[in-house]
Amino acid sequence: MKALTTPSLTAVILALALLPLTPTCVHAAQPVVSGETKEHKDARMAWWREARFGMFIHWGLYAVPAGIYDGKKAGGTGEWIMYRVKIPVALYAEYAKEFNPVKFNADEWVKIAKDAGMKYIVITAKHHDGFAMYPSKVSPFNIIDATPFKRDPLAELAAACRKEGIKLGFYYSQAQDWHHSGGAKWRPGAWDPAQNGSMDEYIDKIAVPQVREILSNYGEFPAVLWWDTPKEMNKERGEKLFKAVQELKPDIIMNNRLGGGYHKGDTETPEQKIPAEGFKDRDWETCMTLNSTWGYESFANDWKSTEKLLRNLIDIASKGGNYLLNVGPDAEGVIPQPSVKRLAEIGAWMKVNGEAVYGTTASQWGAPAWGRYTKKNKVVYAHVFDWPKEGGLTVAIKDLKSPSATLLATKAKLEVKESSEGLSIKVPAEAPDKVASVIVIEHQ
Repeated sequence: MKALTTPSLTAVILALALLPLTPTCVHAAQPVVSGETKEHKDARMAWWREARFGMFIHWGLYAVPAGIYDGKKAGGTGEWIMYRVKIPVALYAEYAKEFNPVKFNADEWVKIAKDAGMKYIVITAKHHDGFAMYPSKVSPFNIIDATPFKRDPLAELAAACRKEGIKLGFYYSQAQDWHHSGGAKWRPGAWDPAQNGSMDEYIDKIAVPQVREILSNYGEFPAVLWWDTPKEMNKERGEKLFKAVQELKPDIIMNNRLGGGYHKGDTETPEQKIPAEGFKDRDWETCMTLNSTWGYESFANDWKSTEKLLRNLIDIASKGGNYLLNVGPDAEGVIPQPSVKRLAEIGAWMKVNGEAVYGTTASQWGAPAWGRYTKKNKVVYAHVFDWPKEGGLTVAIKDLKSPSATLLATKAKLEVKESSEGLSIKVPAEAPDKVASVIVIEHQ
């Protein structure tokens, strides 16, 4: 993402001295001011608002146990398995010796995302288990130093995304770290004496330096920094992390999970749910799994249907949000086939109907019984889930001037009549798509 010349981001912090531009960072550091203009924020958020659909990737050491510990299923754990069954630090670290994802292919992953119609990817650079999925110089607990793999998947993904025009973002667990001493723990706290220590020292020696690494080593990426679980964060800790971001990637998009009451971020992040009305004054993004778990579990086969996933995407877009849909690759570096199949089916729909999702904004007309609305400039997109049997669709919108209608899939013109109820649109007997058919309503 190209650096903008106007001041950046919204949080109030002390003015910072300019830092020299390094070969690995595309942004020259800028002085930080007390606010950000609407125009600058709109420019900074433009690509994200246009995208509407992205891929979340939870991938790490937890793919090795794959939800099984001591011969027993620890269902619903995925990336939380170390915490859920209280695996000692040293014992969990042994999984690194088995982590050798030789089937990982960054080009294939990016192609799966692009073919699904996704415009950006967010991958776990470090999750709560403290394992860095890149060659960190801060801690040897990383994919180069601790595993036989000896490759940097973030660098390979960055190259693949760059080639395909996909934005790449990184997830970083800034507070909760079950490996490094001093990292915050979720209830009931530490289970291994090795985890005890000063959280401030952890922030200074692990979190801040690692954030600097992931912001500095991948060119224009990451375009998004996705914080998570701000356990025991306070203003001072948050300020240190936020300051590092401002110095290195002032135009990055951050979510609302930094914590400490310090910075509310650019985006709200409802998890596994779609808010009834979205967020009227905030950009937002629903993150959701394809099955019941984020990280890979060998036995988690409760896959959501393509119909459910696609209608979720449409519902979210109709409320002005983005859909960040997760995949959990296995320990060999393979995205499970049920995920690939569903994403391909969504992609087939998006190739025909994508204009009714990309760059659209929330509709003020609510959710009709038969489907959803999205809009863009002087175009309303009617996403019809339940195709009318009578051959006529009633669109309860009365404030459109000189409306005309077209079936998006076939480009066929449709007869439109205005009435006291709104618009009556004559449609074919059969729906072009059984999941969602789009009618384009243009007006003056």
